[in-house]
Amino acid sequence: MKSYDVVALGELLIDFTENGVSGQGNPIMEANPGGAPCNVLSMLSRLGHKTGFIGKVGRDGFGDQLRKALVEVGIGTEGLVQDEHVHTTLAFVHRREDGDREFSFYRNPGADMMLSEEDLKADMIQDCRIFHFGTLSMTHEGCRKATRKAVEMAQAGGAMLSFDPNLREALWESLEDARAQVSYGLEHCQILKISDNELQWFTGAEDFDEGIKILRQRYEIPLILLSLGKDGSRAYTRECRVEVPAVIQENTVETTGAGDTFGGCALHYVLSRGWRRYGEEELREMLRFANGAASIVTTRKGALRVMPGPEEIEALVKDRFHHLEV
Repeated sequence: MKSYDVVALGELLIDFTENGVSGQGNPIMEANPGGAPCNVLSMLSRLGHKTGFIGKVGRDGFGDQLRKALVEVGIGTEGLVQDEHVHTTLAFVHRREDGDREFSFYRNPGADMMLSEEDLKADMIQDCRIFHFGTLSMTHEGCRKATRKAVEMAQAGGAMLSFDPNLREALWESLEDARAQVSYGLEHCQILKISDNELQWFTGAEDFDEGIKILRQRYEIPLILLSLGKDGSRAYTRECRVEVPAVIQENTVETTGAGDTFGGCALHYVLSRGWRRYGEEELREMLRFANGAASIVTTRKGALRVMPGPEEIEALVKDRFHHLEV
């Protein structure tokens, strides 16, 4: 038995999201706790799993806010380091007219990218069932070394590896470097969660099935989960391909954290059912639950602190998919 179900490494930051307009016509920004790895962990904690986070924030007001937020949602903070010299990373999230998001990062440097090999908690990494990581912790040399060292530790401890590229182009000195680090993640995972635009960018294929085929020719990844936004999601194994439509909400306010919620629910399925070759019906069940949870999060602001519980997700899934064959 492992002490942690899932340990994640990466960025923990403040997402400033628009929340109205002032009397002078200026946008009002709300400081929400964020960061993809911790959004994933928050969903898992809400579903009853023991989670822990490894990363770095500043020893400042925002860093204190983030530590408190992790404690509040039940994420272990034993691996969270507060830097005395570098401030907590900030991200400003703007919604474009087409409804998509645009990120502006204040991270030159930011505390999350200062994580070093010496900061790693080996006992946490080697004592988890699943180790989850992305690419924001590989944008610069120091945190890249720490990420790769953590992956080695997790493998040595027998953990499964879960990877989400979570590409943010503005944070890379070159997209060639980004491609190399995404490739590293693809080489070191058993579970991949990737978005439609990331798949198209990495493979050059517009057709999603063709893109997955290209990935499978290069990498041995047993389970690939493809998020398609308002078009739903797909799951691919060597044996089958399953697609499930999205649960569309009329009262969606923002999509920040939806993909992380989806990914967390997929890991929950693996933890709950055991790792094996899933059949089509099992994958369909996984995707319905994950799509339902992601849709709920789009109706709320600040994903990390507002993850839905299992009963709420199951009720929505039953309501939206009751007419489909189970």
